[in-house]
Amino acid sequence: MSGPVTLPLTLLAAAGFLSSAGARVIDPLLHVIATDFGTTVPAVSIVVAAFTLPYGLCQLVLGPLGDRFGKLRLILVMLVCYALATAACALAGSLPALTLLRIGAGAASAALIPVSFAIIGDSVPYAERQVTLSRFLTGMVLAQLLAGPLGGVFGEYVGWRGVFLLLGAGALVVAAALGRRLRTWSDRRHAGTDLTLANYLMLARRPYSRRLLGLTFFDGMLLMGCFPFLAPYMHERFGLSYAAVGLVLSCAGLGALAYTRMAKLLVSRLGEARMMLAGTWLMAAALGAAVLTSHWSALVPAEIGMGMGAMLFHSVLQARATEMLPQARATGVAAFAFMLFLGCSVGALAIGALIDAVGYGGAFLLDAAAILALGGVAWLMPGRSAAA
Repeated sequence: MSGPVTLPLTLLAAAGFLSSAGARVIDPLLHVIATDFGTTVPAVSIVVAAFTLPYGLCQLVLGPLGDRFGKLRLILVMLVCYALATAACALAGSLPALTLLRIGAGAASAALIPVSFAIIGDSVPYAERQVTLSRFLTGMVLAQLLAGPLGGVFGEYVGWRGVFLLLGAGALVVAAALGRRLRTWSDRRHAGTDLTLANYLMLARRPYSRRLLGLTFFDGMLLMGCFPFLAPYMHERFGLSYAAVGLVLSCAGLGALAYTRMAKLLVSRLGEARMMLAGTWLMAAALGAAVLTSHWSALVPAEIGMGMGAMLFHSVLQARATEMLPQARATGVAAFAFMLFLGCSVGALAIGALIDAVGYGGAFLLDAAAILALGGVAWLMPGRSAAA
């Protein structure tokens, strides 16, 4: 097994940054794209779903491909495809053309983060894995912090087409560096891995895997599902401009970044079960504070708490997911990513329906209560040793 010293962690984190940035950089550009194409922002918002939907659906195919042909090779190929599709977005002459190119970019991006998790799982002993994963996640967290503001700044000075060109060029640079690294990397392959349902059926038959994937689904539904509605809540309740809302929302990234810096201490002091319990308590308390506060300034620490709480819970599931199927690790992580995506989708629909029924405050408080219940379930779940 390759040691952690040889792991190209910085390059993998850079690929994770590009994947996350590709999803989030479009948000501040929607208005200028709508103006350029002579349409409305709601009509242009299809380019957001065009990236995220294939990102989730392609997981179940890309995982087995990584196990069969080599994980780093798959990341390299998909990173080149991502670069070409993203750069080509700059040449789109119509909204349908831009939508199709975003579909291609989202499908290619689907391999970059989950397969990187699998590489870390292959290379790092479990006792050190969560800390290593937290370092990898720095790239994603920085994208969460910077992609929106940078997209707005670059969009103003180089236009939305220039933003896509810059992202594509950055991806090609990282791909070139990964290509050089591949020459000295022992890229683990599993010759018996095919594009069949056998490994997924194996996961479905194992009680531990079913419980872990179930927790992952509710992680996406309850902890991640509320985030899309925080922006309109802040705007409607406190009258904040969307620029101010964007800055407040970025504070969740500060909480997540704090976790990545403190992961080693947290893992050693709390352990996995307490981390999940603390994460749900912190997330629920922060969400409740966002509802009960009478002044918008309280939303800043609330957002930091949400980012930290979500990462405390989610990081444990990520680490355990790398052990669900050690003989085909990319397939196991792909199942994890698919269930997370599915949970996020269902959560957005469910919380949206609750908001229609009981308003933002009622919906967020019900979500906070469900998050506390999820923490109790996670606390009772057996640890990683039950995976076998």
